[in-house]
Amino acid sequence: MPALGTLAAALGLELQGDPDCEIRALADLDSATTDDLSFVSEKKHLGKLSQTSAGAVILHPDWSDRWQGNALLSDVPYVSYARATVLFDNHPVPSGRVDSRAFVADDVKVGARVTVDPGACVEPGASLGDRVWIGAGAYIGHGAVIGSDTVIKPGAVICHAVIIGERCMIHSNATIGADGFGFAPGSDGWVKIEQLASVIIGDDVEVGANSAVDRGALQDTVVGDGAIIDNMVQIAHGASIGSRTAIAAQAGISGSTRVGARCFIAGQAGMAGHLTIADDVHIGGQGRVASSVTEPGHYSSGTPIQPLRAWLRSASRFTQLDQMARRIAELEKLAGLDSEEGDSA
Repeated sequence: MPALGTLAAALGLELQGDPDCEIRALADLDSATTDDLSFVSEKKHLGKLSQTSAGAVILHPDWSDRWQGNALLSDVPYVSYARATVLFDNHPVPSGRVDSRAFVADDVKVGARVTVDPGACVEPGASLGDRVWIGAGAYIGHGAVIGSDTVIKPGAVICHAVIIGERCMIHSNATIGADGFGFAPGSDGWVKIEQLASVIIGDDVEVGANSAVDRGALQDTVVGDGAIIDNMVQIAHGASIGSRTAIAAQAGISGSTRVGARCFIAGQAGMAGHLTIADDVHIGGQGRVASSVTEPGHYSSGTPIQPLRAWLRSASRFTQLDQMARRIAELEKLAGLDSEEGDSA
């Protein structure tokens, strides 16, 4: 178990208390024991300090008088907690070899200490950078490029000619580079538009499980450096996602829409196609974006939860809005007429 002083040095934090205190694991305040490290990221949670049994806590220096035990002082406690999780990472480690039960084509470029697990398939013309890890059953298509230190989790599919940068994480069952949803209406049915472009993903990008990033028809789909994409997200053909943008679960970005940098797209938000979203835009949960957003800021739509009876009344009234608007317009006309008659009198 690492000593608290060792953790303080690794995280670059000021230590308050016993440097020899041994830390077994990270834990939240409610469940922490005397050999756990916990954290307080928001002032509203300071009251829990009197209840916790944590052996040490990461907290802001301004709050140190609220805790008499061992502490690591940080100006950004939540970020320091995130960095501490790396020190306690319990994921399996890569083997650094190509398993005999995997298929890797003869002409694949394989960097140093690459791991390819059983059942994975790497097609001809692909390139795997140094320390790449291809999980069990994952598929790497013809001519795909995977940058150094990138992990492709079990069952993920990277289609042909896709380019993925360095230090990325593509989670299980994600599909990068499937055909975009392109069809032309013909007289005898739909005519498929072949998707001739690809997907380019920058460095330090994470794509969650069961998400899809489709390839473009004529223009590549692009995901910028440092973007994070949650589970079950759809990014359609030719879309562009700016650097350090976050997209939460079940959101959908339609074709050719350009999302700026440092945006946050909350769960179940949806965007129409061919829009432009400025940098630093926050779209709330279930936000329905039908036109471009040109200014940074927070935007919301959707229907907040209500008790069932209240919602039923609201839903009924929603169907009457057009009729009510017409009535109001008529009343305003009458009021205006009455005002004119009064003035003439």
